[in-house]
Amino acid sequence: MVELSGNLLFIAFILYLVATLFFGGSIKQKKDLNDTKTTNKWGKIAVFLTIIGFISQLGYFIIRWIVAGHAPVSNMFEFTTFFGMALVGAFIVIYFIYRTTLLGLFTMPVAILVIAYASMFPRDISPLIPSLQSYWLYIHVTTAAIGEAILAISFAAGLIYLVKAIDQTKSTKKTFWLEFVMFCLVTVIGFVVVSSVFAGMGYHEKFNWVDKSGNQAQIEYTMPALTGPHEGKLLTKDGFKPWAEMPAFINAKKLNTVIWSVAAGIVLYGLIRLIIRKRIGSMLKPLVKNIKLDFVDEISYRSVLIGFPVFTLGALIFAMIWAQVAWSRFWGWDPKEVWALITWLFYAAFMHLRLSKGWHGEKSAWLAVIGFAIIMFNLVAVNLVIAGLHSYAGS
Repeated sequence: MVELSGNLLFIAFILYLVATLFFGGSIKQKKDLNDTKTTNKWGKIAVFLTIIGFISQLGYFIIRWIVAGHAPVSNMFEFTTFFGMALVGAFIVIYFIYRTTLLGLFTMPVAILVIAYASMFPRDISPLIPSLQSYWLYIHVTTAAIGEAILAISFAAGLIYLVKAIDQTKSTKKTFWLEFVMFCLVTVIGFVVVSSVFAGMGYHEKFNWVDKSGNQAQIEYTMPALTGPHEGKLLTKDGFKPWAEMPAFINAKKLNTVIWSVAAGIVLYGLIRLIIRKRIGSMLKPLVKNIKLDFVDEISYRSVLIGFPVFTLGALIFAMIWAQVAWSRFWGWDPKEVWALITWLFYAAFMHLRLSKGWHGEKSAWLAVIGFAIIMFNLVAVNLVIAGLHSYAGS
């Protein structure tokens, strides 16, 4: 059953990849990307493959739930794959409202990267610790992930807007920050590449270290340890000696993974630029030449309008109820809780600026991109680097 669920996830991943290619073909053939009444044959095939992939991934989710005996959202692998599935589901719904295949060309690669990112984490099914044995866990985590997935659609639409609106013929602050967004997406690919390489090599080394409670513990690295654990002692013969020792409140192993990923991203981005001889944003610009800016601006805003209340329910209200059940307090200023609040405040400000100050168009698109960056920081840095009550998610 576990193998079957893994196969279904892999099939979904392949179908998403193929669908992305067909989305690209539909853009080239369609003269008016704002025609919401018809979709050409390439687009229909892309949407069909996306739906089949979503059903396959849903099958993975259900089977894993049956095997585990609880909703598979309790560790980094499970949560991130669910987030990817929710993102695809949100796109399918938005597509049938607006009928634009261009959104698929920008959304599906993000979903693919999210699922590829998840695949680098341990996939073992393990019993829930006592604090997680509550149905409020399922309600809180799944609702928060669905809210974030809908908000991610606003990022894709905002990115389309910026690629279309920003003049790529000259270097400006706008082109710099747009290209930085592209670099961050490439860095996720770098993470997948470098993790796969070291996994293929079977690399590992062990350390004894002292955790933040002063207890002796042991930790295993799957990449050369550039950042070592607090008071760490290398146990593996001929292992890599860390360049720096981290304090106990920082997850040194995960920070090490982030550093390797950024380094791989820099190398990969450099290779891409060397091959295409232009900014990635400039390379994508021909794909959006027929899209109307008001059209994608509306999609971006509507996604936030729907996603924000869903995120509010999942990440704040349901989270506080679960916190009371699990830890006998509604709020504890845990890093994850703090960043969930920061995310909520940002999107609340987004809605205020949009409705009261008239921040439409390019300003709104930048806010959508920044909001998704905050979500990803919460998913990556807070889960993986900063130790807290939610650190189980990084295991």
